[in-house]
Amino acid sequence: MEQTEVVVPKTLDELIAILRKIFESDSINVEEVQQIMESYESNPEEWMKFAKFDQYRYTRNLVDQGNGKFNLMILCWGEGHGSSIHDHTDSHCFMKLLQGQLKETLFEWPDKKGEMVQKSQRILLENKVAYINDSIGLHRVENGSHTEGAVSLHLYSPRSRPARPSTRGRATQTPSR
Repeated sequence: MEQTEVVVPKTLDELIAILRKIFESDSINVEEVQQIMESYESNPEEWMKFAKFDQYRYTRNLVDQGNGKFNLMILCWGEGHGSSIHDHTDSHCFMKLLQGQLKETLFEWPDKKGEMVQKSQRILLENKVAYINDSIGLHRVENGSHTEGAVSLHLYSPRSRPARPSTRGRATQTPSR
């Protein structure tokens, strides 16, 4: 039985090159992408040029457009910053923590008039990768620290369109541009 060799990216540029190769195919293997992203060891010297913080909200900073098949972004979370509860508009979302800690809270898709029901909550630690798509549910991501920022690397495929927050218990979609 032939065993496939796992390529471990030593730099952010190598990670991008490997991801571009993986996404040449029309179908992706979620576990493979997650494994490759997790195998990259965070090196602030490589990604700091993409890390732009804002004192009032988290920021999304484009790193690579991924052959038109994905977006790779650095998200910067100031102290206490968080997202709204949101979906991923029919996209895969991989989130790797590069620095700090983030809390991810998962929610069930709500009924028409129902309240949001929390499924789970976890703390994402440095170099770990989380994954979500619309079949898993909705989520909120937040930096619970009031003394340290956090930085995460996100891959959205197909390329991300801005997710809209859930409104009155109903998810909304942003039209394609």
